Amino acid sequence: PNNEPLMLTELQQARAGFQTKLTSESEPGTGAEAPPEKIFKLVTYTAASGQLPAYLTPNPGDGKKHPAIIWITGGDSNSIGDVWSLAPRSNDQTAVAFRNAGIVMMFPSLRGGNNNPGVKEGFLGEVDDILAAAQYLKKQECVDPARIYLGGHSTGGTLALLVAECSNRFRNVFAFGPVDNISDYGADSGFLPFNVSNHKEVNLRSPGLWLDSIQSPTWVFEGNNKGNIESLQTMANASTNSNVHFMEIKEGTHFSVIAPTTELIAQKILRDSGEKTNITFTEREVNENFAQPIMRN
Repeated sequence: PNNEPLMLTELQQARAGFQTKLTSESEPGTGAEAPPEKIFKLVTYTAASGQLPAYLTPNPGDGKKHPAIIWITGGDSNSIGDVWSLAPRSNDQTAVAFRNAGIVMMFPSLRGGNNNPGVKEGFLGEVDDILAAAQYLKKQECVDPARIYLGGHSTGGTLALLVAECSNRFRNVFAFGPVDNISDYGADSGFLPFNVSNHKEVNLRSPGLWLDSIQSPTWVFEGNNKGNIESLQTMANASTNSNVHFMEIKEGTHFSVIAPTTELIAQKILRDSGEKTNITFTEREVNENFAQPIMRN
């Protein structure tokens, strides 16, 4: 991992030279809010769409190389906002478990988000922005470039899967609650600024069609209580790629699975220090972790 493949993946080949035709352009939003400086610093990274802001863990100053994760939140994944305030355990979009474990975190904004250059493309050019963010992250003094991970929830999980289908740059990828077909979000969701009747526009953004392109260990999680569980089941039934693993969490919702599962992932990342990744999960392990009571001091 961590090196671009010599041969383009099937999805990369399909995307090559494609020009999306957008039916609407996103209205400029507000700039990225300044974070508490002890928790995150506001940085900019260079992407094809321009200079884009991101939140990044400050250098702890201990002289060590730390594992790092890029995290893409759900909803408007192109914009970043308050990811430092305490979030309810029932829906922790901040994925604070990684930060609590001492893992460097980066929350990149993407084209057209906040008041960024570029326009929202709805799961297309945003893939390239995330890869550009990874290039920035691996050059940070406190980051181990061989231990960079990617995770995301909901729309962020869908993006994480698409990135995994275009690059083996990440040591592991963790996708929470993605959809297999981008049309599942619906034309009125605000996430799809293109003609959803155009099959090529839809197909290039639908991760369920490109699972064979994934080369890095990739873990897909979803609670079986509504959410996007049907997408997980569809992809699990269709996939023949041993690099991709699907974890159905019993009694979990689309949101409640985030906190306990990211806590489990964070502990595995801390122990994943060898030349090759040793991270693995079983569905039983993930379910038992979800079901156990919260231990508070």
